[in-house]
Amino acid sequence: MIDDRENSHIMLEPSLTMEEVVGNQLRSFRTARGFSLKALSEKSGLNINTLSLIENGKISPSVSTLQQLSSALDISISAFFETTPEPKSIVYMRYDERRCLRIGEVLLENLTEGFSDSTIQSFVVSLPPGSGSGTSPVVHTGQECVLCLEGCLEYTVVDDGYVLFPGDSLVFQAHLPHQWKNPGNGAAKFVLTISSADKHEEHGGRHFSIKPRLLEKIMKIAVISDDGKDLSQHFGRAPYYIVFTIEDGKIVQRDVREKLGHNQFGGGHHEHEHSHEHGQDAASHGKHVSMAEAISDCEAVICGGMGMGAYESLKRLNIKPIVTDMTDVEAAVKAYIDGNLIDHTEKLH
Repeated sequence: MIDDRENSHIMLEPSLTMEEVVGNQLRSFRTARGFSLKALSEKSGLNINTLSLIENGKISPSVSTLQQLSSALDISISAFFETTPEPKSIVYMRYDERRCLRIGEVLLENLTEGFSDSTIQSFVVSLPPGSGSGTSPVVHTGQECVLCLEGCLEYTVVDDGYVLFPGDSLVFQAHLPHQWKNPGNGAAKFVLTISSADKHEEHGGRHFSIKPRLLEKIMKIAVISDDGKDLSQHFGRAPYYIVFTIEDGKIVQRDVREKLGHNQFGGGHHEHEHSHEHGQDAASHGKHVSMAEAISDCEAVICGGMGMGAYESLKRLNIKPIVTDMTDVEAAVKAYIDGNLIDHTEKLH
């Protein structure tokens, strides 16, 4: 039987339902970042009506939906349910003091609430039969570790399935598409630990669903290139963008545009420079803005490698940066259209 202690743990206003709490938090995070519902819809891939229903406490979002929102807002899933505690380097929590979070049918116990190191999150997850992370796989940077405590747990990583029973464990690189569910007839419980790739990631990594995108009728996607033909490994040095026009999910046009590179700014700057937090100072951001002017009409840019500064600058310009290990330009664009292009942020430098 599923542990039903959450009412004694959750520190919420008694007059509010969990759906209302999540809705209020979502609205607060969205407005604090200056996002309209339309902007958040475009950034998260979720329908505007779905976002409105969540904000008004009318529906309970699934785990995969919360992962999409946490990615778009750069927050942890647990932030939708909690106030911000004072960070501590040591956190001791009694069993009966730990609060629980209900996401649909899934119950989460946050083991790392209040811990000062935001690169790790750990939960005890309780699942009734048939429930799980959602229908869409998720990917994020870093690693994921699972320890089954009770019942039966089924994890799918890429195309491989792993069935875990009490005492069994699983660890994997979390940029691989994965999802989990309880396939048994009884309740399941497991420890889920998520570690982000580096200190630049906030609250356990940028989780996102790779469900098929809700495509606009017409959009443009840029690919970084050294020669106007192939995908480049260096955002800053490359002299060209290949811009694809997509209509109704199909490539209808391909153009080559010139791009400013580091050598045109002088000063010997290059992407592997280790000062100013890898190009995250104001001067570097200005250069990245100039580089991106040629693709201001594009919603995403794909490349084989870039610095953390360029990555963050593009996000601030509402252009989605994607670092891929694919080498074929059109294959990468088609993977993006299909929602299957993995953002390998572990390759950022």
